[in-house]
Amino acid sequence: MSASSASLREPIAPVLVRPGAATALLDAYRPATDRFLASPGHTLLGRGTAAEIPHDARPLPHRVREVLAARRCGGDPAPVVVGSLPFAPDAPPSLAVPESVRWAPPLREDPLIALPVPFAQDAADWRMCETPTPERFAAAVASAVARMRAGEFDKVVLARTLELTSPRDPDLPLMLRRLARRDPAGYTFAVPSGPGRTLIGASPELLVARRGGRLTANPLAGSAQRSADLAEDVRRAAALLESPKDLHEHAVVVAAVREALTPFSTRLDVPDRPTLVRTAAMWHLSTTVTGELADPDVSALDLACALHPTPAVCGTPTELARAVIGESEPFDRGPYTGMVGWQDADGDGEWVVTIRCAEAEGRSLRLFAGAGIVAGSSPEAETAETGAKFRTFLSAVGASL
Repeated sequence: MSASSASLREPIAPVLVRPGAATALLDAYRPATDRFLASPGHTLLGRGTAAEIPHDARPLPHRVREVLAARRCGGDPAPVVVGSLPFAPDAPPSLAVPESVRWAPPLREDPLIALPVPFAQDAADWRMCETPTPERFAAAVASAVARMRAGEFDKVVLARTLELTSPRDPDLPLMLRRLARRDPAGYTFAVPSGPGRTLIGASPELLVARRGGRLTANPLAGSAQRSADLAEDVRRAAALLESPKDLHEHAVVVAAVREALTPFSTRLDVPDRPTLVRTAAMWHLSTTVTGELADPDVSALDLACALHPTPAVCGTPTELARAVIGESEPFDRGPYTGMVGWQDADGDGEWVVTIRCAEAEGRSLRLFAGAGIVAGSSPEAETAETGAKFRTFLSAVGASL
């Protein structure tokens, strides 16, 4: 990593960073022209578009590397590509090099992140339409479970959408601020996802990050809804840690991550048992995988493309799970369960799994939520899980199912 790019991301002396630096970037976000990403390590705001990543037959990491190298040769000392990739491997990415990039410490370290923010809109403003309905989703889960018990495949992730329509344009900056304040230790983002569209959300899951010769991945699989009652919340967390169904689901994902990253690594550390990660709405089983790169030229996006899609968002075997998703979901996922993130010209960067999100277009918001289905899954429980996951975003708009 170049000294210039490192200095942009990491203040030399944390005491010199004024309180409110991260929330200032959050408050400065404007739709259409800006790209905002916040992680447990830093906060990024990109403004304008200096160059877009083309969509052609060449491998995506090669195209990104070429554009960043050209920007650096053209006089940009620390070019960064920012944006999102869709779930479908042949769909065009929404990646660009901003004209300017500002960095700040993480939102979770900013004392101003605790200040309250009003709801973006009143609940009465929203009309809702679920696709598929809970009943049809439960039927799709039951069908997938029957096929898995017959030995066709091991896991599939099925999703549904919730479309919210308002009589006026949604206030995306206000929604983003509410999402960030709800889970400031997670990954909050708002980036253009196509002409007139914005992808906005707060994901708990890091796909992969690269910093120098070190890589980190944090697969999540196996979930339980949080409870407002403390004793019940603790009971649900403890039950999740011992759930055979959820531990199996998680193990499938961790095994796939290990298999994908091993060829790139001289060392890979994978804990034997998962731990817990919590968001405002959910508990998740979590495993943090770390390793050392064998080849310094392998970029964060190289690693992300090798991992995507993990069984946490697709299933296993991958191609059969994709086919089941295509048969079962009556919509195009678009950016949902793709990835969102950034990468610099030295190959450092981080890519996050695009979940707990919505795509905004005009006066509509299209929310997404999915559940990992294995042979031990219950249609009723998986349907309830998607409803709980919708609440992450619904809380930002003052709506509820």
